Amino acid sequence: MAHRDRAAVPHGLTQVATVNEMLIDRLLPDFDVTLIEHTVVETDVATTWAAREDLDLAQVHTPLLDAALFVRDVPAKMRARSGRADPAPPPPAELKLSGDGMGLDGWLILGEVDEREVAFGAVGRFWQSDIQWYDVTEMTPEQFAAFDEPGWGRIAANFSLRPYGEARTLVSYEARTATSDPDSARKFARYWRLVRPFVGHIMRAALAALAREAQERARRSVRA
Repeated sequence: MAHRDRAAVPHGLTQVATVNEMLIDRLLPDFDVTLIEHTVVETDVATTWAAREDLDLAQVHTPLLDAALFVRDVPAKMRARSGRADPAPPPPAELKLSGDGMGLDGWLILGEVDEREVAFGAVGRFWQSDIQWYDVTEMTPEQFAAFDEPGWGRIAANFSLRPYGEARTLVSYEARTATSDPDSARKFARYWRLVRPFVGHIMRAALAALAREAQERARRSVRA
């Protein structure tokens, strides 16, 4: 049974069969862990969705997030300086969940339903100190859903929007992770116990940035 932590492009998947079906349920229905964060944005769904399209996740910063990312990169930087590995590529200047791709190794956009949900994911060995990402350049959403190669894990995540009254929007951010074999599952379980609070912090920071962007968009619309 999947463990739930909380109560937790190619646009290959763009249609839902029922009002309740979600893309993420088709992409990764069975998983080891999931984490879900929510926020209520003081703008309607259309405005919130437009802000989501413009949200640049590369610009999401908090003191804890910046410090944790710095510490996370130290092992790779040390290996590069000693000549035991090539320098890590710089982080992307922009990271938006729109267009044909995310511009981030191992990650791909898996589909969207307009003004309702955008799904994205990755394949990698992310429990290692030096993360290895699977080449997903040519991977389709259907191939992602069927992927079961031993030694790798999958992350499927989404932003989903629902009306919350007449003029507000409930935004949910979910991240699910699944491994393909018992050894990878054990390694990931140890890693997850350490990083779960950090992952939740990142998700809450992204939701806060989205809320700010949506509310600023609404203010600009009123002033126009």
